[in-house]
Amino acid sequence: MTIETRNEVLLEGRALDAPSLSHENHGTRFYRFCLQVPRLSGTPDTLPVVLPEALLTGAAGGGPLRLRGQLRSFNNRSGVGNRLVLTVFAQAWEPAAGEPCNRILLSGALCKPPTFRRTPLGRSICDLMLAVSRRYGRADYLPVIAWGQLAVQAARLRVGDALSLEGRVQSRIYRKVLEDGTVQDRVAYEVSAMHLLEPESAEP
Repeated sequence: MTIETRNEVLLEGRALDAPSLSHENHGTRFYRFCLQVPRLSGTPDTLPVVLPEALLTGAAGGGPLRLRGQLRSFNNRSGVGNRLVLTVFAQAWEPAAGEPCNRILLSGALCKPPTFRRTPLGRSICDLMLAVSRRYGRADYLPVIAWGQLAVQAARLRVGDALSLEGRVQSRIYRKVLEDGTVQDRVAYEVSAMHLLEPESAEP
């Protein structure tokens, strides 16, 4: 069975810093900056963005902008911070439309069993890991969190099942207790699912 793959991100927010060199790959330089996207709750998401040098001019520097791209993952082998690192890979940008936006459409396959639990207040929550293929045999492994009735639905899925969803990319701060007993604040990134979609219903 062929599983549809889709990875589309649309963000509008404010660049918090000027782009700095991130890395070079196959002769292309890539730059990194942070984009702050407001939430309805008032607490913004601060998301790492990587873009190729060709998109660098005018794409950041403290002003508002609108980005289209993909959510990418890679394994951190340095031993410091999260093992799975997520970044927004910008493929195009345009002037801001004046309306904050944080939307992601994903289609892929579930690659780990869902983890279902309830919060102390009794709210349902389910953690998922979605594998979304990209070119050259690679895949992005993207953590997804679902709440309420969506969590109940998602908990019925099995490894290998196709999953399409609409949501947003969010950041959250958590505390990590290190081996020496010290506590360190870290930032995690994940997709918060808003709707589970039929594969053919995932329209742009």
